Amino acid sequence: MPILVNTINKMRDQGVKINFGELYENLDVEGFALHQLPLETKLKIGEDILLEMTQIGEKGIYFLEIGGKAVSSIMTKEGVFARVLEGGKVKEGDEIEVISE
Repeated sequence: MPILVNTINKMRDQGVKINFGELYENLDVEGFALHQLPLETKLKIGEDILLEMTQIGEKGIYFLEIGGKAVSSIMTKEGVFARVLEGGKVKEGDEIEVISE
C-alpha cells in the first residue's frame, strides 16, 4: 500500500502536471513527513485503521512517463509502504496519528 507525503504537490511545484493516482498511490497524505519515520512505525487513520510502515522508497522506479514526458519519480525517496493491521474505510479528511515510532 503506497502512501505518499505531499508528493503530488512537490511534483507540481517542479512543473509536472500530475493527477492523484498517477503514481499508483493508495493514499495521499498531507502534513506528515512519513518517510522520515522509522520502519515499523504504526499509524492510526480515522477510527478503525491501523497500519505499520514496512518500506521507505521504491527500488527500481526512477522515471515515470507523465503527459508524454519522463519525470523523476519521488517514490524512490518518499514513497512509504505499509501493512494493514486493522482495515476499514479511509475518508477524505481522516486524521492520521503516529501510534509508535
